[in-house]
Amino acid sequence: MMKHVFPFADVLTPNKFEAEALLGRTLTTPQQVEEGARELLDKCGVPAILLKGGHSLAETNPQRLNDDSPTRDQDGGDSGCADVNVDVDVNATMGYAQDYFLSRDVREEERLCDGGVWLRSDRYDSENTHGTGCTLSSAMASALALGHEAQENSLSSTGATIAMTPIDAACLAKAYVAAGIARGVQLGKGPGPVVHTGFPSTDRHFPTIVSDPTSQKSVAFRPMHAASSTLSVEDSVCLGKILPIVDTVDWVERLAWVEGVTDIQLRIKDTSNMEEIRQRVEQAQATCAKVGVRLWINDYWEAAVAAKCFGVHVGQEDLAKCFKANGLEVLQKEGLALGISTHSFAELSAALGIRPSYISLGPVFGTTSKNVAFDPQGLKTVRKWRQLIPPGIPLVAIGGINNAELAEEVKNAGAECVAVIGAITKSDDVSTAVANLNHAMDY
Repeated sequence: MMKHVFPFADVLTPNKFEAEALLGRTLTTPQQVEEGARELLDKCGVPAILLKGGHSLAETNPQRLNDDSPTRDQDGGDSGCADVNVDVDVNATMGYAQDYFLSRDVREEERLCDGGVWLRSDRYDSENTHGTGCTLSSAMASALALGHEAQENSLSSTGATIAMTPIDAACLAKAYVAAGIARGVQLGKGPGPVVHTGFPSTDRHFPTIVSDPTSQKSVAFRPMHAASSTLSVEDSVCLGKILPIVDTVDWVERLAWVEGVTDIQLRIKDTSNMEEIRQRVEQAQATCAKVGVRLWINDYWEAAVAAKCFGVHVGQEDLAKCFKANGLEVLQKEGLALGISTHSFAELSAALGIRPSYISLGPVFGTTSKNVAFDPQGLKTVRKWRQLIPPGIPLVAIGGINNAELAEEVKNAGAECVAVIGAITKSDDVSTAVANLNHAMDY
């Protein structure tokens, strides 16, 4: 199989015991799982590997145990728990079902969902898990097939589906299996089968991506709620119904005084000189602070912290850079809000692992204001994102929302806020444009 089958696979999906058999050694810590995945990637000649975490790392292959009462794991096989001391890192993983994904693909600019990552979901205490391993592999293959079909028929497909890669498929498959386990039923003797449901449609089962499998649930960024929300969250700030994005301080100073503008994002793209960027951010923040408008800075989180801005918005590549520079910890310590752009299912999982103040999706429609690597998402993807994002996190739609009519369509699909550029900056009457957009976003 290793010579004649594996090289033709898109993804290899062994569970813990199968990986141990292929490697000829046990995997008892997260580090050993990561090392084993790297070795299997080279040894088996596959483009990617998903080392499934249905088995706890504390479990031992029952064939090696003299245990007459095996327990069940979330890959559907018998498992035994040896009477051994459990490593502290292993103990920290016990409440989750975590899979390790590793790919050969290398992007020019890395995202948090690239390379080697852990997919995390809650572990269900259920006996009815028969068939989860086969179900997960089949669900991954189905998701990849959807992606291949979408790429061949791009005119009738949406961005997230066209962008389907093995890590996106893994996120969807894990959500599908988690939903099946949650609804598992006892049929006949022994553990019941995993239930087959539909395309993932709830935040309860959609996984998060984490870099450290031993970490506990991350601390949420400054909480925000949509103007239409009925949820009560302590210390939560209401996000405006529109989020104008501008590229100059002049535009910030002009919009800050317009009635109906509560949030502004400054996206500086014409210079990389950090001193000049800091000066612009400070000037913009001074204006916004004077009139009580919240200023969001795109990408340049250090300048935002120094100027005491309200929040920072980052794309996926800049999120990875911020993470590596320990910027996320700095932003949390200083109390800044965080918004994150998403375009694919894996990027959504990565954003959910950060627990930001809001999540944006784009481009919803075709746009000329920015060079984007993703096709238009369409209203269908907006609806899907609203299902997969917890209700306490506002969904912001961006891209090609050039008028109030399109804003209303996006709102009806589930977005609580629209990020707009030309709908305001190209308008002959800015105040009227703002009023019309706010009215369109009323629930």
